[in-house]
Amino acid sequence: MIDRAFFERDALICARELIGCKLIHGETSGIVIETEAYHEYGDEACHLFTRPTAREFAAKHPAGTAYVYLNYGMHWLTNVLCIDAATGDKGFVLLRALEPVDGISLMKCRREKEKKRDLCSGPGKLSAALGIGPNRHESSLTESREFHFEPASSTHSILEDRRVGISKAVDLRWRYLIKDHPDVSIRFGKA
Repeated sequence: MIDRAFFERDALICARELIGCKLIHGETSGIVIETEAYHEYGDEACHLFTRPTAREFAAKHPAGTAYVYLNYGMHWLTNVLCIDAATGDKGFVLLRALEPVDGISLMKCRREKEKKRDLCSGPGKLSAALGIGPNRHESSLTESREFHFEPASSTHSILEDRRVGISKAVDLRWRYLIKDHPDVSIRFGKA
């Protein structure tokens, strides 16, 4: 299990190093194949930059806590809080896509989809497929066998690209994805 110290670093480092790790939630799991980093300073797309409730959340929780929010009133998005132990700077890593591993039949039921590619190839899709919703907001991702990350078991060629679906700080290349993986949400260079 990945411990809290992993998330006590800059969000950009965490976002990159979560690629290839396994996210486990109950009976379901997947390999992280795409993430995005968000920073409290100089990043107008980050909730910590614009939302007082996000700043309150980050002030009262340790690194490695799940930040789950409803996007556009439709999709739950799963993030993890990062707090750099050296600087105190805070940020989030948004989980954008997973390669499904365990509980695929359950994921298909939850998503009402049959193709593996349709299960976790986007942040809302992966939360739905794994059954992550508002009940997991403020949950530790470093203390529970039910909801946690396992370290990467192999290395991958990782690309950096622009983040997706935002209108501010659009030129920051803070999206990380496995090169040529068919299950990423948006192909490299299409953001």
